[in-house]
Amino acid sequence: MDKYSIALDAMGGDSAPEITVKGAVRAIQKLPVKIFLVGDEVQIAAELAQVRGSYNPDQLEIIHTDQQITMHDHPKATLDLRPRASIALAAKLVGEHKADALVSAGNTGAVILSAAKYINRIPGVRKTALAALYPTHNRQKREELFSLILDVGANIHNTHHDLIHFAYMASTYVNRIKNIEKPTVGLLNVGKEEYKGGALLAKTHKILSELPDINFIGNIEGNELLQGYADVVVTEGLTGNIAIKTAEGMASSAKHLGKRALRHPLYMFGMLMLAGGIRRIKNITDYQEYGGAPVFGFERMVIKCHGRSGPRAIDNAIQLAVRSISQNMTENISSGIRAYEAKYAVNDMDLASDYY
Repeated sequence: MDKYSIALDAMGGDSAPEITVKGAVRAIQKLPVKIFLVGDEVQIAAELAQVRGSYNPDQLEIIHTDQQITMHDHPKATLDLRPRASIALAAKLVGEHKADALVSAGNTGAVILSAAKYINRIPGVRKTALAALYPTHNRQKREELFSLILDVGANIHNTHHDLIHFAYMASTYVNRIKNIEKPTVGLLNVGKEEYKGGALLAKTHKILSELPDINFIGNIEGNELLQGYADVVVTEGLTGNIAIKTAEGMASSAKHLGKRALRHPLYMFGMLMLAGGIRRIKNITDYQEYGGAPVFGFERMVIKCHGRSGPRAIDNAIQLAVRSISQNMTENISSGIRAYEAKYAVNDMDLASDYY
């Protein structure tokens, strides 16, 4: 008997539905999970016909729709025009409690807007947050090199309460998923001093420092972001998005420089000597291995995969969703936020004082 069910946006991603279907089949071969493949029935069935290996077809159910949203579509405008888009129907299944979690590699804005329309937020949460995993120098000597940063684009600006919610969300997630007892939390800022960054960040710093259930280590500056001093880095959506995309750009530039170096025979020989180590680093930092990252703040898990995800990433994202459900992730996040809200008596007037 299938214990959990996942709504998979089968049409989401650069190479969907091929990669989503293959990823779903990989997942059901190892998990007692039912997956709703939401998308064009003809295309999905054609991809299933190409899948090799045995699997239980009863673990898959196609939910047909001929509408979808591409990676280049404007999220809100296109959702208004295509209300039965695959991501919208997948989110609706979760919102109606017909599925336990949502997984998509599709248009990020469409994923967040669809989830917001159909899935309730955790009580007290006013802003959801998109998280991202990124490789670090691992100064804390963890088992893996990745830290979690949020928000990276679900919002532009946030209140200090939003940022504190983000800390609770991500701390709970890292504790449960990565088995870190007291995840360290840093606040992305322009300096180490507690008063830096203006009233919003100074207020956030003060409250985080007072919370006994958050292992707050203070401000993290931009040049420390990739060092891995914090398991969780909290920031507003604008700065988080710029930070993570800057890191991605640096990685792309390094790759480009490496290709240029290969044009020189001597450098080429050196690169060949380092090939084994380079492959190991690539495997350690491969986003496909981690599947996706959560969109925090909803009562049900929402996992957003990279648009270029392959079947392995989709498989791992489904496994991540199942593990999150089994760990009662959203209930544990909700518990921490309730305690904070009660202690600090959050009110609308207090929230209004934070906005720019």
